[in-house]
Amino acid sequence: MLQSSLRIFDVIGEYILMIGRVFRVSFKRPPSWNLIRDQMYNIGFLSFGVVAITGFSTGLVIAAQSIFQLTDKGLEAVTGIMVTKGMITELGPILTAFMVTGRVGASICAEIGSMKVTEQIDALKSMSINPLQYLIAPRFIAFVLMFPILAIFNILMGIFGAYILAVYFFGMNPTTFLGPLPDSITMFDLLVGLIKSLCFAVIIVTISCYKGMKTSGGAAGVGLATTNSVVLNYSIILITNFVLTLALNLFHTALWGIPA
Repeated sequence: MLQSSLRIFDVIGEYILMIGRVFRVSFKRPPSWNLIRDQMYNIGFLSFGVVAITGFSTGLVIAAQSIFQLTDKGLEAVTGIMVTKGMITELGPILTAFMVTGRVGASICAEIGSMKVTEQIDALKSMSINPLQYLIAPRFIAFVLMFPILAIFNILMGIFGAYILAVYFFGMNPTTFLGPLPDSITMFDLLVGLIKSLCFAVIIVTISCYKGMKTSGGAAGVGLATTNSVVLNYSIILITNFVLTLALNLFHTALWGIPA
């Protein structure tokens, strides 16, 4: 039991130290733009499709449920507010994180893990190439740049899906859907979505890279590390989402004296 606890603290310490080194390498000696560009294409552009489907379908579901549940109470006019606020502060960032973890995070872990078990990373070190700068830093920078864009796209697709359903299927007046939004959506809501997006980006790329760098045991080890990285990413994202939601709203209440 004691050894297991010590091992957990050891892993956490290694992970935190790796994050610190990646930050230092990324901003003190940035990697080649070509490496960053390739990762931005893989992480960002190739993820737009799955992010669009996720956001659009989520907006449809929330709008349908809102209208069905609230029409008999005369509150269907808040559908636009519910969808937009929910997508910006919660569903946009977290659903994007889940989709990108499954599409990109697993791929990163498997790719780096395969390089680890086939001793390609050792070969890089023997040629005086820093694996952090060559392998992890480009992915880290690309994630931080592209993930907020993907989250914004997810949010917009969710709002668009809800608008299409509410206006063209249920016959809601466009002004009823869009009119309350300027007064209901605040800069704090946008800030919450941005902060969550940046935090999730760092979590996904660092955990995926860390698990890849620690892979051992051949092909079976690569598969196990990839599975563990995805499960760990999902778990940490959910915990971080709760902590950020609580902390940011408490901060807003303490600073302005009113709930967000």
